[in-house]
Amino acid sequence: MGMSMAELTLAIRQHIDMEMEDDVASGMAEHALGFFGFYERIIDNALEPTDRNLFYMFQDYDLLTTESEETTLWDGREWRIHYWRFKPELRERVKSYMDSRPEPEEVDPFGDVYGDIGELVWNREIEKVANPKAFNKPQW
Repeated sequence: MGMSMAELTLAIRQHIDMEMEDDVASGMAEHALGFFGFYERIIDNALEPTDRNLFYMFQDYDLLTTESEETTLWDGREWRIHYWRFKPELRERVKSYMDSRPEPEEVDPFGDVYGDIGELVWNREIEKVANPKAFNKPQW
């Protein structure tokens, strides 16, 4: 599955706070992706307590999930291993966010410079002479 930096940054902003600055969200994404690398999941024992708190926050915001497996040690004891992984449907949700985002419309910064003057100033129809063959007096 593997998440890209841009995908995870968008997912963090979408799930946690849309007003979050892009630098903050990308920093969080970079930090999390630094643990995963090219792997699907990471072992919980690799995390420091502060990193684990970030992962718990991501779990609360529906970005990460946990899984565990049990194995039997050579002496017969059961051992449970805990893993973190991105939600399987997260990539599809990120793609739907990207598809549903409105395209930024181009705004002409000078479009309303003369907007308050009114339509009559720009209407050339009122300058037309009613009878162009009529005698016009000279303006002396």
